[in-house]
Amino acid sequence: MNVSADSHTTSNSYLICNNCQKVIRKKDKGMKVPRPLTSGPSSFIPENEIVEATPVDSHTILLLAEEYSTSSRLDNLTQVMGLHPHYLESFLRSQFYLLRMDGPLPLHYRHYIAIMAAARHQCSFLVNMHVQEFYQIGVCVEWLNGLQHAPQKLRNLNEINKFLAHRPWLITKEHIQKLVKTGEHSWSLAELVHAVVLLAHFHALASFVFGSGINPEPDGENTNGFQQIGVSNMCLCDLANDNSLEEMSFSCPALGRTDSVSELEALMERMKRLLEEREDEEASQEEMATRFEKEKKESLLVVSGGFQDEVVPTSKVSRFVEDATFGYQDFARHGEDNPPTFRAQDYSWEDHGFSLVNRLYSDIGHLLDEKFRTVYNLTYYNMATHEDVDTTMLRRALFNYVHCMYGIRYDDYDYGEVNQLLERSLKVYIKTVTCYPERTTRRMYDSYWRQFRHSEKVHVNLLLMEARMQAELLYALRAITRYMT
Repeated sequence: MNVSADSHTTSNSYLICNNCQKVIRKKDKGMKVPRPLTSGPSSFIPENEIVEATPVDSHTILLLAEEYSTSSRLDNLTQVMGLHPHYLESFLRSQFYLLRMDGPLPLHYRHYIAIMAAARHQCSFLVNMHVQEFYQIGVCVEWLNGLQHAPQKLRNLNEINKFLAHRPWLITKEHIQKLVKTGEHSWSLAELVHAVVLLAHFHALASFVFGSGINPEPDGENTNGFQQIGVSNMCLCDLANDNSLEEMSFSCPALGRTDSVSELEALMERMKRLLEEREDEEASQEEMATRFEKEKKESLLVVSGGFQDEVVPTSKVSRFVEDATFGYQDFARHGEDNPPTFRAQDYSWEDHGFSLVNRLYSDIGHLLDEKFRTVYNLTYYNMATHEDVDTTMLRRALFNYVHCMYGIRYDDYDYGEVNQLLERSLKVYIKTVTCYPERTTRRMYDSYWRQFRHSEKVHVNLLLMEARMQAELLYALRAITRYMT
């Protein structure tokens, strides 16, 4: 990505996609464009729609925020997540336990690990939030000057942090051994499990922040030297309200052309047809394995258009990042020796990860399990304007597509359903939010399911967040299990 030299030093600068660079060059070479920030909790969702969608539950959401939120107030993230109060309670309880309740790690370590995790995706919203928390604890504030000021024990997490964030399949038992056998800087297994859960939690939460367009908090500037960057330090592709950008491409030529009503009806029809086909005949194990491999390879063709070059961190949160150019690469890559597929039947959350986490970090396994089950089973039995709809098939396709991109396969799932249910622009959005969330744009958010409510799109983001977190945990916990055995 071409970034001007002074953009690295100007806090208001941000990265601009290739398409917008062409437009800006035509207007005024070297022109600086201020990032448009909207009012309300989200730059993607009109403020009145958030308020109107939660009138009955607003008091409940406020009580939950006061009891469980680390900031003890109703921040923008909580307001958007509050579109689904049942899930919000489960989320806040598990996060509160991770950050505040008894556990292997001291409180300031927990918030510093949250900062390290969020910084991998340049998520200034979360970095700022936990910098504030760190200041309130009031110890070791010099660590906030950058990773080089933190103790070696925390710096030793850098490798597993970057692998978990971008390529969790690379984590091996040797990485675990390196952390637990480093003399005075070693981690106990209980401490390491706590740290891994924190890292996975905040990597995934960064996906939700960017995917939902969470706006900075109004009091988040200049209180600690970390200026809030908008939703992302990326381009929204509608700079200065110019929505007529040229050569617009998200690897989806039909973007914006399909009638949204017929799009919804077509999806409903495909769901109905798939249910009928299930009843008529069941695919063989060999056929389902073939369909998984096909979907895994096809995910290579789903690219986040407009950001073809390396993403270079430009904001102050980059002080918490080492090896900043290390990012996501597809699990299955053409012409390379790829890692073996992770078979969920060999190591699953329910049968293996849950018990290991609970054994080494008491009770967190129960809270995580409740959160995973809540989001997976969450339904209001409607799709846009249709009511009494069973959305199980769609929810499972979203969850399993994320795991497919991370090389995780479920033997009992027919991956042919993914191609039937998830259209191209939705796949672009899923891959961007999950794998490089800092590139998420308003146009990507608007491009799919245009007939659906904003609350339904937030539900999608919750599923993507939890699927990503579970994928990271499966790889890390499998490596810990292998180390222990």
